[in-house]
Amino acid sequence: MKELSQLVDLEFQLHGKTIDADHGYQLYSAIADILPSIHNTEHRKNLSIHPINGTPCGERKIALNNKSRLILRVPVDKISDFLFLCGKLLRIGTHVVTVGIPASRRLVPYPILKSRLVTIKGFTEPGQFLNAVQRQLATLNIEGSPHLLLRSSPTSIEGKTDNRISSPLIKRTLCIKDKNIVGFPLLVSKLTAEESLRLQRVGLGGRRMMGCGVFIPQRRE
Repeated sequence: MKELSQLVDLEFQLHGKTIDADHGYQLYSAIADILPSIHNTEHRKNLSIHPINGTPCGERKIALNNKSRLILRVPVDKISDFLFLCGKLLRIGTHVVTVGIPASRRLVPYPILKSRLVTIKGFTEPGQFLNAVQRQLATLNIEGSPHLLLRSSPTSIEGKTDNRISSPLIKRTLCIKDKNIVGFPLLVSKLTAEESLRLQRVGLGGRRMMGCGVFIPQRRE
């Protein structure tokens, strides 16, 4: 396998009130407005944008708090390309937030990783999706065990109820303009240190600049 780029998570403080829970495309567009260079082939290949963390506050929105961060997973030698974001206003949909001071953190191997949303084109049903995930893991020489996540109630903490099909599994969508892309949150366990770092560097599925397929440590099973 081709040697992977050395990546770090570049974490910017964020200041603001609320943003939409489904903000992946909005965030990507907001960053692209300030840094059009993210459309370049090299950035499209190596850049991942994490979903912004916050507290669910109803009406499919999350409230920012003192732990909310804009996190970009970037090659070490490209950090300087993104420092221009510091101090800028990001217009995320109808919401405005201010980007603060950044810090960089190296990727740490952990035996259990999770992604808030993984999307694989053409696979929107649980069984077929999980089979597609296993094929992608095999291509990456990763022998970890993928798991879909069970929901604890009929209504998500983000305030959306899926009345179409009753299912115990969490299913999420990414809104791109007027189109909803269906995917699932995913946990991968039993990873070796090498596999864990590889999965964090490469991810799964598509749309990693919109927060999909980006993996972080899951510190509780």
